[in-house]
Amino acid sequence: MTLQILILLAGLLLILFGANWLVDGSSSLAKKFGLSEFIIGLTIVGIGTSTPEMVVSFLSSFQGKADMAIGNIVGSNIFNTMLILGVTALISPLVITKSNLKKDIPLNIIVTLLLILLGMNFTLFGKGTDQLSRIDGIILLAIFAWYLWSSFKSDSADEEEGEGVKQYGLGVSIILIIAGLAALIFGGRLFVNSATELAKMFGVSDKFIAITVMAAGTSMPELATCVVAALKGRGQLALGNILGSNISNILLILGGAALINPLSFSGMTTVDLGAVLLCSVFILASAYMFKKRQLDRMEGVLLLLMEAGYMWYLIANL
Repeated sequence: MTLQILILLAGLLLILFGANWLVDGSSSLAKKFGLSEFIIGLTIVGIGTSTPEMVVSFLSSFQGKADMAIGNIVGSNIFNTMLILGVTALISPLVITKSNLKKDIPLNIIVTLLLILLGMNFTLFGKGTDQLSRIDGIILLAIFAWYLWSSFKSDSADEEEGEGVKQYGLGVSIILIIAGLAALIFGGRLFVNSATELAKMFGVSDKFIAITVMAAGTSMPELATCVVAALKGRGQLALGNILGSNISNILLILGGAALINPLSFSGMTTVDLGAVLLCSVFILASAYMFKKRQLDRMEGVLLLLMEAGYMWYLIANL
């Protein structure tokens, strides 16, 4: 048990250092090229921190385990929004820009709806089957390519955004980003493996471990990155990370997984899909609740209560 505790602590330290390196390197890179921190969070950080989900979903698709591939992404998007954005907003309220409202947040809702419409064909329309086909996968990947292109094309950084950012050379910034991602992913793996072993030592069931430790583990890079970004006052980087992760989870990861092997939605419940849709709509609604154009602490509390309610549902239905 002592060894597992030491491994757990080592994993947490790697996650902490990795998040710091990734945030510093990404902010420096954004400033150097005149890009907004949101775009860096949306692309490099968002896609990079989604690597654990990508590995799990692609391997699951290769092995024909559709429930695991889809459940991993649906669960990750719910965890990203309810818990990670909730915790981040409690630390430091997140400003929602006009660009977020006009494009990024609506797209997050649209791709979530699209996932449900494509995957639940038979249930919703009485036609075909409840699965993501290879054609659906191509559609999702094409939308992802367009989104990346249009995001970079229309991006512009605010003058105030780079204030307080430590500037590194291009090479150092890239090394910090790569080292940060590697430390986050490896540290997250150490954390998940040791936490799983400790849970088994205490006689916790495999299903409970999958719902709690594994679900949180694949989202650990996003959690650490957002918390560090919030503490450093880089709110747009944190918001971009979550929106980027959620959008790339659906378009890139599930699109690619469906291209490998069609994914059945038979294991998805209306509560699961309703929860992931509610998450995406809540981010938009938060721009108009309490303090306008801001995801503030009150909304952070609401998100955490939603996460607690969803976890209670999952545990009650084991």
